[in-house]
Amino acid sequence: MASLFGEQVFQVSGQGPPPSKDFFQLVITKDRVIWTTWNISLRRECRGTPPKQLQTTHQDFLHEKMLQYEVGFVFGERILNYIRSLCQGKFDYLERLPEEILLRILSYLELKDTTILAQVSHRFQRLCNSEEFWEQTVRDRCTGFTYDMEGIANAMGWKRTFFTFFHKNVITEEQ
Repeated sequence: MASLFGEQVFQVSGQGPPPSKDFFQLVITKDRVIWTTWNISLRRECRGTPPKQLQTTHQDFLHEKMLQYEVGFVFGERILNYIRSLCQGKFDYLERLPEEILLRILSYLELKDTTILAQVSHRFQRLCNSEEFWEQTVRDRCTGFTYDMEGIANAMGWKRTFFTFFHKNVITEEQ
């Protein structure tokens, strides 16, 4: 199933916690964990040092406590737990879907359900509050929406337009 998303399943990179200036990258592919480190130092003997890379299988990563400690130290416990889940084959396909598809799925939900969905993750919160979602909501659910109102909606914002002009009508129709 991971093949639905190409070779690379997850990637995160960034600078290590202070006082280190080292840079780290973690890439999870369908079958490997790739940990790359760049030693950033002003010391003359460290200049031009190539990055170090460690590649391991998902199963081996689950047994490499030292590597897990490094990942947790650099990127935090939340990322480490997510990587462990990926290595165990637990992929969050819904979270990885393209936004266009998620917006289409949202269009079939009741509005009260989208308020609950917005609490699931930052991504769903952003989607459920996006102008694209509210434009789609107004166009699909609001009877009486005319072409003349489009300019008002673009100026005011689609969410505000919905709650200003259509909220009572849609709630009555949904019940």
